[in-house]
Amino acid sequence: MKIVLLEPLGIAKGTLNQLSLSLTSLGHDFTAYDTFTTDVNELKKRAGQADILMLANHPLPGEVIRADDNLKFISVAFVGIDHIDIDACKEKGIAISNTGGYCDDAVAELAVGLTLDCLRNISEGNAAVKTGGGKQGVKGHELAGKTVGIVGTGAIGMRTAQIFKVFGCKLIGFSRTKREEAKSIGIEYRPLPELMAESDIITVHTPLTPETRGLIGRKEIAAMKEGAILINTARGPVVDTDALAEALKADRIKAGTDVFEKDPPLPANHPLLDAPNLICTPHIGFDTRESIDRRAEMVFENVLSWLNGKQIRKML
Repeated sequence: MKIVLLEPLGIAKGTLNQLSLSLTSLGHDFTAYDTFTTDVNELKKRAGQADILMLANHPLPGEVIRADDNLKFISVAFVGIDHIDIDACKEKGIAISNTGGYCDDAVAELAVGLTLDCLRNISEGNAAVKTGGGKQGVKGHELAGKTVGIVGTGAIGMRTAQIFKVFGCKLIGFSRTKREEAKSIGIEYRPLPELMAESDIITVHTPLTPETRGLIGRKEIAAMKEGAILINTARGPVVDTDALAEALKADRIKAGTDVFEKDPPLPANHPLLDAPNLICTPHIGFDTRESIDRRAEMVFENVLSWLNGKQIRKML
């Protein structure tokens, strides 16, 4: 079969060669591209008439999918698949597998790290020292004893909750599915309005779907405690950006976000760029050396398993 990796996976060339050998040694034709592109015509050219496409988190438009008459399977080196035209895949009966689980630790650790920065003013303290200042005005708060609201108790939300539990936090949660595993580690489920009002820290871990777009909106942010912290390491559009910016500028809450409507660099007029009380990172939650190597192994494993007649990590 013809198998095409449309974009680089962020791994060493030697690692890619070793992983691709698992396909070529079986007689399959494998091509890997070492540059990113969002140009539709270039993507069509790269895909050609491949039976299998592999990619990470750049868009795969329906026009590209529909142009490939042989396409049967897409292996995605990412957790979310909202960057792929799902309708086009459904039309053509194309199966999709992701690499869910590759970055559970990485994202959970960043969520806790952003929380600690908000609580202990780490970035602010660093700036004070480097500009000749001292500790005046940077006194913070302890994490121990705080109530943490986990919005979305999937794998990453659960891992985040486990870490917060070690710090001595009370755990409450909101999710469409109430998991017994979550209850067993001490998460008490609440309706979303109650979670927003009760939590000292709210950390968002839901995928982006039509149902979750704007899930944390103006009403939900308004319900937050004075001085509470909102952490988003999920998807930018799950939180209403304008409402968040207004609350930050009103000095009502703090926030830490790793995600936006699109990845940075952000436009100069983006409402969060001049917002106080905010710690930002440029969508790095998933991006550690360990997690990137892990997802590469998983994306090839998806292909090998599908070729053997068993689809793993099935998304479609």
